[in-house]
Amino acid sequence: MEERPIRWGGPLALGLLLVLAGAPGPVAAAEPLEAAVKATFLYKFIAFVTWPQSAFATTDSPFRLCVEGVDPFGELLDRVVAGQSAGGRPIELVRRPRFERGSGCHLLYGTVPMDRQRGEPVLTVSDADAPGGSGAGAVITFVLREDRVRFVIDAAAAQDNRLAISSKLMSLAVRQ
Repeated sequence: MEERPIRWGGPLALGLLLVLAGAPGPVAAAEPLEAAVKATFLYKFIAFVTWPQSAFATTDSPFRLCVEGVDPFGELLDRVVAGQSAGGRPIELVRRPRFERGSGCHLLYGTVPMDRQRGEPVLTVSDADAPGGSGAGAVITFVLREDRVRFVIDAAAAQDNRLAISSKLMSLAVRQ
């Protein structure tokens, strides 16, 4: 059987471009895609943020990515971070109903207000459009704009949490 190259001008390419461009589609297909995009963003944010050394107990402490409350990612986030590292540290994924101050999280995702983490060296990420989501007090808040996952960055919250966010990531954020 003769192999034929994939033609990027055909229906397959158009479908792929619509998915990658965030074009609206059936709700059943959009929700898993939205969760996958957000899970990938969570992992990618790590490379654009600098934590103070005091955020880690030892030089070989793992990077703790925490999910609080209802987990919209399921196994998606597990797959995204599997075998990955952050600044040479293995990534440890932790899920709990609630994380208090001093819990050791470096990145904390949740849909509830994140004010209680203010002043801690934690990159708090919330989801304004999730059921019960508010984004209040989060450093980064996911928002949907034109059926695309975007994010807003609260530079003051980042500074309060002693986090340095790269100008590259800041330039990708949308304005409120």
